[in-house]
Amino acid sequence: MYVQSRYPHENGIKCVLKGNKIIDVSRGGTSLESIAIGKDIIRKDAWEKVNGRATYTAEMTSPGLWHAVIVTSTCAHGMITGIDCLEAMKMPGVKSVLIGSSFPKLTGSVLEDRPPLATDRVRYYGEPVALVIAHSEAEACAAAAKVKVSYENLPTVNSPSEAMKPDSPIIHDQLINYKKVIPEVYPVVNSNICHQVKIRKGDMTAGWKDSDIMVEGTFTVPQADHIAMETRSARAEILPDGKIIIHTASQGPFSVRKMISDHFGVGLGDVVVHVPLVGGGYGGKAPTDLEYLAVMASQAVGGQPVIVTNTREQDIATSPCKLSMEAIIKLGAKKDGTLTAGEYTFIVGTGAYANSGPRMANSMAMNCTGPYKMDNVWCDAFCVYTNHTYATAYRGFGHTSMTFAVERMMDKLAAALQMDPLELRHKNAIVPGETTPTQLAMTPSNLGDVVACIDKLKKLIKWEGGEPVDIGNGRVRATGTACFWKTSNSPTDAISSALVIFNSDGSVNLQVGAVEIGPSTKTTLAQILAERLRVDINKVHVQMEVNTRTSPHHWKTVASMTTFMVGRAVEEAADDALKQILSIAAMALRCSPSDLALSTGRVYLKDNPDFYMDYADIAHGYKYENGNTVGSQVIGRGTYTMPHLSPLDKETGKGKPGPYLTPGA
Repeated sequence: MYVQSRYPHENGIKCVLKGNKIIDVSRGGTSLESIAIGKDIIRKDAWEKVNGRATYTAEMTSPGLWHAVIVTSTCAHGMITGIDCLEAMKMPGVKSVLIGSSFPKLTGSVLEDRPPLATDRVRYYGEPVALVIAHSEAEACAAAAKVKVSYENLPTVNSPSEAMKPDSPIIHDQLINYKKVIPEVYPVVNSNICHQVKIRKGDMTAGWKDSDIMVEGTFTVPQADHIAMETRSARAEILPDGKIIIHTASQGPFSVRKMISDHFGVGLGDVVVHVPLVGGGYGGKAPTDLEYLAVMASQAVGGQPVIVTNTREQDIATSPCKLSMEAIIKLGAKKDGTLTAGEYTFIVGTGAYANSGPRMANSMAMNCTGPYKMDNVWCDAFCVYTNHTYATAYRGFGHTSMTFAVERMMDKLAAALQMDPLELRHKNAIVPGETTPTQLAMTPSNLGDVVACIDKLKKLIKWEGGEPVDIGNGRVRATGTACFWKTSNSPTDAISSALVIFNSDGSVNLQVGAVEIGPSTKTTLAQILAERLRVDINKVHVQMEVNTRTSPHHWKTVASMTTFMVGRAVEEAADDALKQILSIAAMALRCSPSDLALSTGRVYLKDNPDFYMDYADIAHGYKYENGNTVGSQVIGRGTYTMPHLSPLDKETGKGKPGPYLTPGA
């Protein structure tokens, strides 16, 4: 796979990487040896993990810790006719059993449609219906087995296409009354459609008229699960002053803080969320899920700490999983392979509750053509309820399912044209000057080089047209190709922040709100900081835990955007710190900041490098021989918000939903 990303540089010190050298563009192309980028770096979390000292949420214990166990539905769709908790309450160690009426509120990130514990009905097999709180996990499990729930079965909806039928059972009869968390969600009354997206570009009648050939295809992608090594876990405690303290395995601690604040009526600053190392997420730990149950359980035991942890089975069946999708695509092209029109219908199965399903429907629609130029596009994406586990992000936020359907259609079109499938892709690759389905103009700054990706792939795999080769013994060797592109569908006001704090010895503490979910994100950010400050990577210290009270805000560790967004914030914080370093050094050396330059861990006079000061000499200000001090501790701050983003127009889909498009082949 070959991927290329493009995005514009911001103001400040501009450097580009060439080999292992950093070329400082802002200083006339001065060549600086790379300190941390392009080097083999030991991960900042490596020693904790390889020595078995890394601590995850479920491993945190404390005196007086209670354990909560979820009782889940054995019915895919039905009215709850009774919940008998009497026998469970008599079990040893049991403190309380909670049911839906204990917290009759609806939650959700797009539509508020999901109760933390089912109230009058259940909508999928595995839905939480009760919560047993006991002294130990074993006691809670034993008592949970004694909770008896009776149901009146209702007809089920088992596929996205079934959900679209006019006579399909309605899963949410109060859909039109649900609170919209964001305005850009469009449910359809008396249906299972919780959101719909339209893309309208060009003239479809003219596009079909110009087509010499047309092909159609239908595709189905089932649900799947993330299977992160660490199952979801959350712990909550309510302090005597009302503050709520949460420890959780989450990709979005600041989102958890807001959700808990909103639904439990506590000030935002009175909710503190701690996230330690997380054992894999892949999008599955982005929603607020078990945190609601943990806080409810703590309320039930007088604010004492309570932990709730999924079993592997619950992590698959109860907490959110990957969406399902059915797609119908029709493509038109000229005899030479030029694409002339595309009609796309995506039916996105979000399961029993909306969660982030509507946003993923947007993602499919806004990139529906794949990385190909097409003047005439008609796309409808419907996000529908089914009686399955509700959906959330899953590596690609809907792009992977959509891309599968689009690329199979490109193969079908190539076969109909009797054309090399890679050549078809090459011919239609989108380039600067063209527009996306949302009518966003492509430039070298916001689009990677699709053609270069295809050319590189062709060389790497020694492409010979993709025809199967008989290698004997009933076996064949075949090669296939596909292209893709992806952009973020983040909120238009998503922000990232960073703090850079110098210690007196010249080392640096980096504070960010990004969660370390496995891919060495915080090591990457430390590399960016070390390179920008010109300090040894071993002198950059990163706190692995995120604490919403002390860590600067970061929207969520999702969308393949953390290095981009937090990295920009780190660069800005580094530049802020460097301005302070240069200012203090200028006072100490009695010169102008413009007379100074940087080398590893020091500031020196450009005209005479023998006159220099180490960062350690000025990181906390500089003291003259007479005791007078100038400057103070160097603390840099940086923030980043993606500029000029806009929501999609309801009728045409026109807009700028993401900062750039990353293609690959």
